[in-house]
Amino acid sequence: MKPKRHHDPEHAKARREQVLNAAAECFRRRGYHGAAMAEVARTAGMSPGHIYNYFAGKEEIIEALVARDVEEMFSMLGEMQARGGELIDAMIDGVDFGVDKNLDPDRAALELEMLAEGARNPKVVAILREADARARARFREMLTGPRGSLRGLDAREIDARIEVVGAIFNGLLACGLMNPALDRDAVLSVLRPTLRRLFTP
Repeated sequence: MKPKRHHDPEHAKARREQVLNAAAECFRRRGYHGAAMAEVARTAGMSPGHIYNYFAGKEEIIEALVARDVEEMFSMLGEMQARGGELIDAMIDGVDFGVDKNLDPDRAALELEMLAEGARNPKVVAILREADARARARFREMLTGPRGSLRGLDAREIDARIEVVGAIFNGLLACGLMNPALDRDAVLSVLRPTLRRLFTP
């Protein structure tokens, strides 16, 4: 079933957000397979038939959740680039945002659930890989652009450093769940110089 087109884009956007927030809650609570579309609709406060006006199914919802997350990250990176001074300083200052996001237990539960589904669902893993490729390309563009600290460095070295940064932040998802008493400020005190080293030729 294809979602219908809506004449009021703002209303449709608000309703889509309502569905996405409800789906995220259901996926966290019941898991991807345990959360039926009927439950998502009920949590969103709409009929099961109405929800299909916005999304054809759960895979399309995951695609929209991932896209929303990527756009939020791109917005944050854009703010860093808009700042004056050294870009590397803006990137280090913005580390708090990434740490807080990845230590949020609700977000971690949702992200890990989508990763688990990606391990067994080719369509979901394709969505996740495409988003990851976009994020890495955007990050590479910043690091190698006119204000980038790694411009001129070997491409393989740049890609390896980006992968290490990704591994650090992805690892925080699990750390936050496994160790709720994790000291955020202590982590930041170690992470900032580590990232500065990774962002320095």
